[in-house]
Amino acid sequence: MPEKDPAHSPLRTRVFHIIFGTDTPSGKRFDVILLWAIVTSVVLVLLESVPSIRARYGSFLYIAELAFTIFFTLEYAARIWSTRWPKRYIFSFFGIVDLLAILPTYIGLVFVGAHSLMVIRALRLLRIFRVLKLARFVTEANVMVRAFHASRRKITVFVLTILTITVIFGTLMYMVESPEAGFTSIPRSIYWAIVTLTTVGFGDITPQTALGQAIASIVMILGYGTIAVPTAIMSAEMMRTSSETGMECQNCHATDHLTDARYCRKCGTELQR
Repeated sequence: MPEKDPAHSPLRTRVFHIIFGTDTPSGKRFDVILLWAIVTSVVLVLLESVPSIRARYGSFLYIAELAFTIFFTLEYAARIWSTRWPKRYIFSFFGIVDLLAILPTYIGLVFVGAHSLMVIRALRLLRIFRVLKLARFVTEANVMVRAFHASRRKITVFVLTILTITVIFGTLMYMVESPEAGFTSIPRSIYWAIVTLTTVGFGDITPQTALGQAIASIVMILGYGTIAVPTAIMSAEMMRTSSETGMECQNCHATDHLTDARYCRKCGTELQR
């Protein structure tokens, strides 16, 4: 839940509403801008790992990354400055992720290779669920379609989590393994992570180092665990929707009534069969 509006200067209160107020027009606009900046910065990092693109556009990518880092740094500082409870934000999940989003660039100025850790910014895409307002399921359909629609939010979270895992593990393998092993870029390493996580295992790219093989083992184990998640989600929703009917109330147009229901679950009007 959003924090309580801090009772301090009007400027800090205004900044607080813009940054933390997801239900305000200005807050939603800020979150949309922030999301586009996150996606763009992650894409630039992925492109920068491709040798041919880096050789041609290396200077532009470097300047763009510095610009994004400055933007995220100012955003992080503004969040700390505008809230009444800075420690609570700093040590919160998103506070730690926000810090990790800007540290790699500054670390990369001192240590070569740390730059690729900036894909941790992908975790910040979880903020998208603060601004998404998905419509409530109201249409009639068969059990399968209704179960799929009813579980769409859970499936969206699952898919986004899988994408985040593959980006992070793909980047780790790119840093650990050598190009001779097939990990020539972050996108190609992400391809390996997807193939491994889905338990397909083409074998066209395999880790050669002990650390790389340890990471691969973790991805394989995660793969077996993730297979059951969408199946469990759909099964639970199908069991729930199978006990419901798409009968629609003529008064308020509500659906999802029980099969033996005589009156509308919302307005109490007698249902017409």
